[in-house]
Amino acid sequence: MSRFTIHDDLSAPEGSLPVLKGALASAGQLPNLVGVLAGSPAALRGYARFMGELRHGVLGPATKERISLAVAEHFRSTPGLKMHQRTARIAGLGIDEVKLARNFASKDERQDVMLRYVGHLLRKRAQPPAALQEEALELGWTEEELLEAIAYASVEVFSALVNIAGDVPVDGSMEESRQLRAA
Repeated sequence: MSRFTIHDDLSAPEGSLPVLKGALASAGQLPNLVGVLAGSPAALRGYARFMGELRHGVLGPATKERISLAVAEHFRSTPGLKMHQRTARIAGLGIDEVKLARNFASKDERQDVMLRYVGHLLRKRAQPPAALQEEALELGWTEEELLEAIAYASVEVFSALVNIAGDVPVDGSMEESRQLRAA
């Protein structure tokens, strides 16, 4: 059971309702992470705005899913891993690529350098070597894409930290945790 309340449109604070209603209208069901974030209207609005802007970015879905898988694995976020394994497959990643992405790697040379770049930031918590950035640029990544990858990794770090701190259950188990609270 989550350490944080998993809110819905009936239990969330008033300030979270506009975002929750928008999420329900577009997705039909709230991810547990969003339900937890609803406990803080400011955190939920910040998350929704950040994700909303990144949806209009230049990185493709497969690249974003690779980054998401790597971050979820790095932080051992079970809900993040489960969700992104599913969405990575939808984005066209094969089982081998999903496994590699979880370790900041890819068979695709271009994707691999991006993941190593992001991985260096997270694993070493240090500036990536100039040679790594130069390699990324030589393989066709732009500064815009590198910056967007950093932004995307940071929102996935936030998601992983909330999942870990709250012991947020994997999506699909929300009803079970609500039944336990009601009992």
